[in-house]
Amino acid sequence: MPEQRLPQGPGVPRPGGSPGSPDVYPLGLRVTGRLVVVVGGGPVAARRVRGLVAAGAQVRVVAPAAVPEIAEADVELVLRDYRAGDLDGAWLVHTATGDAAVDARVAADAEASRTFCITAGDAELGTAWVPAVARTGSDREEVTVAVSAGRDPRRAQRIRDAVAAQLESGALPLRRVRPTTSAGTPGRVALVGGGPGDPGLITARGRTLLAQADVVVVDRLGPRSLLETLAPDVEVVDVGKTSGNHPVPQDEINALLVQHALAGRDVVRLKGGDPYVLGRGGEELAACRAHGIEVEVVPGVTSAVAVPAAAGIPVTHRGVARGFSVLTGHDGAASVPGGPDHTLVLLMGVSRLADTAAALVTAERPAETPVAVVEDGGRRTTVGTLATIAARAAEAGVRPPAVVVVGDVVRLRPEPR
Repeated sequence: MPEQRLPQGPGVPRPGGSPGSPDVYPLGLRVTGRLVVVVGGGPVAARRVRGLVAAGAQVRVVAPAAVPEIAEADVELVLRDYRAGDLDGAWLVHTATGDAAVDARVAADAEASRTFCITAGDAELGTAWVPAVARTGSDREEVTVAVSAGRDPRRAQRIRDAVAAQLESGALPLRRVRPTTSAGTPGRVALVGGGPGDPGLITARGRTLLAQADVVVVDRLGPRSLLETLAPDVEVVDVGKTSGNHPVPQDEINALLVQHALAGRDVVRLKGGDPYVLGRGGEELAACRAHGIEVEVVPGVTSAVAVPAAAGIPVTHRGVARGFSVLTGHDGAASVPGGPDHTLVLLMGVSRLADTAAALVTAERPAETPVAVVEDGGRRTTVGTLATIAARAAEAGVRPPAVVVVGDVVRLRPEPR
């Protein structure tokens, strides 16, 4: 059968179709260390240069003038008009001159040299297109989604943004299926602060890591409803503690994190509040690093601030309280400085509430100082004073988890409807 060649030249339909059409073959390009030529020195060219440099390409920019972002970039900058031969050796060309005639010349030269060409001014001139891209994760966990929408870049961007939001929220299945590490390479541990229990108050980064995890080691006060979104083969290890009942001691929790990570699994330690606010996250970090395990710490919304806020109590307020202290109710409270204008937040303070309230009464902090005990992430609040709160809490049947707030800010709580 004789060789067939597609006709070329003005007025002849070009091969291929517009971005997003069925006859366009989508793929990714590895440009690291390869020459890519960008013709044009304006803002559009600058965006392409930024992405190419980030991908490790050897970038040559040809333009009579260049915006500062290009002039300061790590590129070969040729400050003159485009000439024949400027594409020699290029693997990819991007032209964004704003001059239709110049872009057409570049596209024609690229076609003659069998080099794929992206044309910013007229997509039909090009043989390649830049999609709208969404990324999440990092290094081996990165997910990249590219969207082309039939020569409608704004439509592609909107779809891209919607997908990016789903990726960041962990709503899409991000967990890898094919192993990306060699045998014997440890996995990673993420200490994720889950906030005060409401699944909507975990950070986007924490939600993403949870969606990628092979193993989740969870506290009782973390956002446990998110566990229902995990794949069936994700291992969930419950190390929850209640008052006076610690079935899994901290040393064993540390050992669990190390054991699973050394087996090549990615582990999320899902904690309530923030890992570093009375959460023993520092101990877990040290245990993992002692075994050469990579650890990421994801801050969380601490219950010391979030739970009072949910009950309508600010821990600071202009003219009422200029600062606050946070401590565990298990510690002695007699030495805590400040009066009613310095808010005191007690975590794990229910079991010793009577003793703590009595110890807090000082000349600066009288027995009439307001106190609130906020239960279950803000769902119920019991109010009294240092003199009365223990009795009122007992009468109300207050049970952990609860946050105790001491100070004049309690008076700012809205009246129950």
